[in-house]
Amino acid sequence: MRQCSRSACTNAAVATLTYVYADSTAVLGPLAHLAEPHSYDLCAEHAERLTAPRGWEVVRLMPEFEDAGPSPDDLSALADAVREAGRRRRPAEPSTVTETARRGHLRVLRADDDNSA
Repeated sequence: MRQCSRSACTNAAVATLTYVYADSTAVLGPLAHLAEPHSYDLCAEHAERLTAPRGWEVVRLMPEFEDAGPSPDDLSALADAVREAGRRRRPAEPSTVTETARRGHLRVLRADDDNSA
C-alpha cells in the first residue's frame, strides 16, 4: 500500500498526479502500478480537492477515485514472499579475508576461499 504524497496524510493513495509542464496541465489518473519520481500519489480526499495553479488545466481521467484494497495478485505476491522468507537458507561457508593494500581510508581485500583449488 502506498501512502498519499501530501505531507502529514497517512491515507492510502488511490490516484496518481503528473504535471505536463509544456502544456500547463495537471493529469490526475488511476494509481500507477509503480511509484515514479516525478509524479505524486494522492488519497481520495486530496484527489477530489486538487486544484491547479492559475492558467493551468486539470485533466481528470476518472470522475471518482476509491480505494480498491488489495487485489488477488497482491495477496499471491505476499504469500510467495512469506514462503520464500520461510525457506531455510544454507549458511555460507566461512572464508578468511586478507587485506592486500591500503590507500587512505580505502582497503583492498582478498577472500581466501578453501574451495578454490
